[in-house]
Amino acid sequence: MLVSIIISAYNEEKYLPGLIDDLKDQTYPHNLIEIILINAMSTDKTKEIMENFQKSNNDFYKIKVIDNPKKVQPSGFNLGVKNSEGDVVLKIDAHSKVTSNFVEKNVNVINTGEYVCGGKRPTIVETSDNFSKTLHLVEENMFGSSIANYRKSDEDRYVDSIFHGMYRKEVFEKAGLLNEKLIRTEDNEIHYRIRKNGFKIKYSKDILSYQYIRPTLKKMLKQKYSNGYWIGLTSHVEFKCLSIFHFVPLAFVLAIIFSLCMIPITSIFIILLSSVYFLFTLLITIMTIINNKFNVTILLMPIILFLIHVYYGVGTLVGLIKGFSWKKEYYSSK
Repeated sequence: MLVSIIISAYNEEKYLPGLIDDLKDQTYPHNLIEIILINAMSTDKTKEIMENFQKSNNDFYKIKVIDNPKKVQPSGFNLGVKNSEGDVVLKIDAHSKVTSNFVEKNVNVINTGEYVCGGKRPTIVETSDNFSKTLHLVEENMFGSSIANYRKSDEDRYVDSIFHGMYRKEVFEKAGLLNEKLIRTEDNEIHYRIRKNGFKIKYSKDILSYQYIRPTLKKMLKQKYSNGYWIGLTSHVEFKCLSIFHFVPLAFVLAIIFSLCMIPITSIFIILLSSVYFLFTLLITIMTIINNKFNVTILLMPIILFLIHVYYGVGTLVGLIKGFSWKKEYYSSK
């Protein structure tokens, strides 16, 4: 089975060499692996790294380098699918790391008769300072990032969505390609459409890849805000692809706003909300300390969690508000 790996990258000169090394180490026969590198018009050495890999490696079936003028991830992946020759396509994020048997394990699942599959995708941190470790603990916590069922489950099952998925080409022929108007929620939407077209998404505990977390609090908060923002926008046009859990941070922010507005009348709401949230984050922090090596920055977890929830919730609120005008643009050019 010929596998087409699609990697879209924008200014990933820091992470791309490591991912390329991971591809070189794959146990699956290299002559059955096509690698399609999509350059989202990078301004650093990303394209140079891609082209050097293309020139110096001859054991893969093919290595292609393609420019993506639209720059966004969905259009990059779509370009990859259109230019692929494989029986299946495998989407890998450039900000990631994959195990040596990653391709092989995915193919094994597909060979059982599945059409879409994926596996575990925990996060990793690139630096070793204590604060970065704490950011990683926050990201790995289900209340700090996501309760997505593709993250750490130890049970093979069918799921709603996966990260770093492998897809038979027939899936896109029937369900269509990624929606290029959705920048952060394209995976949610395509997986909803895939399920709607009768395909199942198989999660295998034996498939393992990793994603690097944002290395600073500022970058992490920016990511959370953007994620929330696109949830807000997407709710106007493709609401069914979203889960109720996507809106929990928004509910928290609205509860804060309501409680603050009620202070002139009564302070009971802000007191209750603050107390419950404080106890909630305190419990999470205590459990984290119990289960991990202690460092003093872990004590900052309640503050970091609060900021993450607020940034995500505010992003969703802004997206909801702007979505009223944005959806006109979305439908007018559809």
